[in-house]
Amino acid sequence: MASTTTQSSSVLPSSTSGTMMRDIFFWKKKKQSSLVLLISTATWVLLQFYQFNFVTVLSWVAMVIVVSLFLWGNLLRLFGKETKELLSGEEITVESALKVAMALRTWTEESIRWMFKVGAQSDLLTFASTLFGLWLLSQVGNYFDFLTIQYIGIVMGMTLPVIYSKYEDNIKRLSEGVKKQLHRYYDMFDEKVIKKVTSMMGTTTTSSTTTTTPTPTPTLEKEKKVD
Repeated sequence: MASTTTQSSSVLPSSTSGTMMRDIFFWKKKKQSSLVLLISTATWVLLQFYQFNFVTVLSWVAMVIVVSLFLWGNLLRLFGKETKELLSGEEITVESALKVAMALRTWTEESIRWMFKVGAQSDLLTFASTLFGLWLLSQVGNYFDFLTIQYIGIVMGMTLPVIYSKYEDNIKRLSEGVKKQLHRYYDMFDEKVIKKVTSMMGTTTTSSTTTTTPTPTPTLEKEKKVD
């Protein structure tokens, strides 16, 4: 058990857990990036415009792959080559599988940490902006289906990181200005609304406690005087 953990840690250092996806989204591996964008675009066009079923498209892709491999194998036999030697290197290595698994694990852990941070540890402005973003996403979901939203997310993920890395200074300057303006509006709202509401609630509670205190009635003294 200890050998497997040491092997996995030696094979996959912590710094290379998400390098594969990062390189694809930042177009450092142009072949893989263009392949992802081409496959996602073709899938979206076939399913959205031509109204094909996902199972049908998947079956057609599998049929094309099987027929291509069949023709390729027969051509190799005609030239007197063995297919076993060529197919021996076509396998998923332990290193690549561990990289994908660790990338999914880190993404899931970061998502859970972000949800706990926004819900329990962040300030009111971050909480409100997160709720507004989720509400906006729900409104977008009323006009687009899941496939279109997923395709838009892939295209934005393939283009926005490149734009951000190219215009990073200008975007940071603009975001800092927007954050300062939002904090200014939040401080004004806090002073004019929240503090007044809390003070009014405090005065109403104190007045209610003073009005509810019972006053003694002098009924016994009146009865004694009558007697």
